[in-house]
Order: sequence, then structure tokens, then C-alpha cells
Amino acid sequence: MNKAFIREDVDANQGHCPRCGSLGLAVPPSAVRAQLGTEPGRGLSEAGYFCPFARCEVAYFDLFGGVVLAESLPRPIYPKDPLAPICPCFGLSLDDIEADVREGAPRRVRQLLADSRSSRARCAELSPTGQSCVGEVQRLYLRLRAEQQGQ
Repeated sequence: MNKAFIREDVDANQGHCPRCGSLGLAVPPSAVRAQLGTEPGRGLSEAGYFCPFARCEVAYFDLFGGVVLAESLPRPIYPKDPLAPICPCFGLSLDDIEADVREGAPRRVRQLLADSRSSRARCAELSPTGQSCVGEVQRLYLRLRAEQQGQ
């Protein structure tokens, strides 16, 4: 049969966490190595994923059954540990974002936005996903502000 008439599985090339089923975030191999310390990849293939579901014990996984649990990482990471900094580069935490919401001004969030554009931002090596945390910080701030206004 001609392949043009066969529906391809859209999720076939996307990684889902083997424990919770959440869609994983593709992570560059350099970011996985940076998070895992000296053990290169701990048995993960080059195509690693981060499980973003906070209550799942899996931090990283691959499509071949390789798994790294959050508890085995050299340091706590957000969202697996809510007390860990959301921004490992500059130490911004959930408490900081909540304080901005309480105070009615995103002073700390704005400072993070400015800092994230500087040469001191090292997202590729410090972030669990290898990406900037700015989008996540902005989403959290807006969600918390909406929750506060809805009270």
C-alpha cells in the first residue's frame, strides 16, 4: 500500500515518560551530562528527555527504557523539588515569585528577565532542560497573580 494513505503515528517520535506518561521535553545531550555530573549520560541514549510532571520520580529518560530518577541527581531540580530554584543561574525560587505577587509588582521577575539576557546566564549547563526558565517563570507569575485576584 502506498505510504501516502497510511496515517503516521504523530507521537512515534516524541518521548513519553515511562512512569507517568507525560510528554517529555527534549533535552540536549550537553544539558543531560551537565545535570548528571561525571557519569556520562548514566546509560541514556543521546536523545534524552526531561519529565516535567512535578510528582513523577523520573527526571530524565530516553526512548530505549533508560531512566534517571530525580533523587539520584547531584542537586535538587525544579519542579521535582519545589524548594529548588526555578532559575538555577540566578537562584530565583517559587517563594520569590510568590513574594512578587503578594507585593503587587514583579520586581524579582523583571530582574530575572534582565539577568537572563546577560552573559552570566548559563541555561545550557545549569537548567535541567538546557533551556531558559523565563517562560516558566512568567507562566507561574501570571497563574499565581490570577489565583490571588480570584480569591
